[in-house]
Amino acid sequence: MMMVGRTRLVVSDFVLSFMWVWSGVLVRIFVFKYLGLGHDHVGEIVKIVFSVVNMFFFAFLAKVTRGGAYNPLTVLSGAISGDFSNFIYCLGSRIPAQVLGSIVGVKLLIDTIPEVGRGPRLNIDIHRGALTEGLLTFAIVSVSLGLATKIPGSFFMKTWISSLSKLTLHILGSDLTGGCMNPAAVMGWAYARGDHITREHILVYWLAPIEATILAVWTFKLLVPPVKEDKTGSKSKSD
Repeated sequence: MMMVGRTRLVVSDFVLSFMWVWSGVLVRIFVFKYLGLGHDHVGEIVKIVFSVVNMFFFAFLAKVTRGGAYNPLTVLSGAISGDFSNFIYCLGSRIPAQVLGSIVGVKLLIDTIPEVGRGPRLNIDIHRGALTEGLLTFAIVSVSLGLATKIPGSFFMKTWISSLSKLTLHILGSDLTGGCMNPAAVMGWAYARGDHITREHILVYWLAPIEATILAVWTFKLLVPPVKEDKTGSKSKSD
């Protein structure tokens, strides 16, 4: 039964990662090409609205698939807190499935819509790029952990805050590194360009976000004590 559940998660990760790299491109095409809006304030606001709707859609898919994810950092932050076997399962199965889904998605996307471009690129030096992606990742992982702790039952509010946080951080880092905070998605585009094994890609888009995720989880555990429950299962009065 556990094996079936884990296989389902791996398949879900592949499908969601495939869909995620398509969704961002389709939103931009819909807003700027089919709606005919320019890259002015109106166009950007409309794109943000559709991006938020898109994130709600993927949050719903994650709920429907009972844990499916398109971002290795989401899986990693949970795996760090789990047992060792789950950690190995995430590193050995779920994250590779997400990377493969992103690569296949980008490959098909470029073959279908050649004018989509070549994905996020590093526009600053490697050290500032690593620091930027690291800080952005630390921020979004901290927000996600806080939301899961403070309002665990509010799907709408949690998704709303998470979506706005991701978009804000993405805008802050978009001109520097792309503001990705998703190693699998970046890997898909980098693989298509042929620079997925470069020092810049590995350090900026993999090593820095992973280190930031680990640091965020450890910092959160240190600063926020776990919720205590009494014998009746309710929260303690100190909470």
